[in-house]
Amino acid sequence: MHRLALLALSCASLLPAAPLTTLERERLLEHYRMTQSWLVSELAGLSEAQTQWRAAENKWSITDVVAHLAIAEPQYWDQVKQSLAKPVEGGFKPKATDAGVLWYGIDRSQRNRTAEARTPQGEYKTAAAAHAAFQKLRSEIIAFVQSTPDDLRGRRFLTSEMDVYQWLLMITSHSQRHILQIREVKASPGFPAK
Repeated sequence: MHRLALLALSCASLLPAAPLTTLERERLLEHYRMTQSWLVSELAGLSEAQTQWRAAENKWSITDVVAHLAIAEPQYWDQVKQSLAKPVEGGFKPKATDAGVLWYGIDRSQRNRTAEARTPQGEYKTAAAAHAAFQKLRSEIIAFVQSTPDDLRGRRFLTSEMDVYQWLLMITSHSQRHILQIREVKASPGFPAK
């Protein structure tokens, strides 16, 4: 009996990977599309003075926020690729929840400083330049989500307690979080009228 159980386990790891369900794929795509169009909407019609304005010396401008997204998302996307290069772990179940990942994008009451590698250092002089880089990568990620046959649920994201699907959801939730930050900048006292 013991040998049969071992054989069953070893054969299970050889089974083809399970693709995303239609609902999982559509939910992920819709969140990417939503945040992509929302960022376009938040930036529409802003002047250079508005995108460069800071509420305080230690606060980010709108250009800084968009630059952060343009810097961070390629790093996060590379981590997805690293995770996909690893084999599917039989029986992996994430401790994180999709709802928890989505909540991260909404709740700005907990704020942390970003890592130095994701802090804007003048790589993008304008919000438009940063936004163009962001949009280019977004198109690549969306194309991947539309067509991937990979088992994103059966793969651990690096060494975390999330699966790769949840990390892809985190990427777009992260952008939502910073789109809300742009709204906060625009609502700050002293924000230029034009």
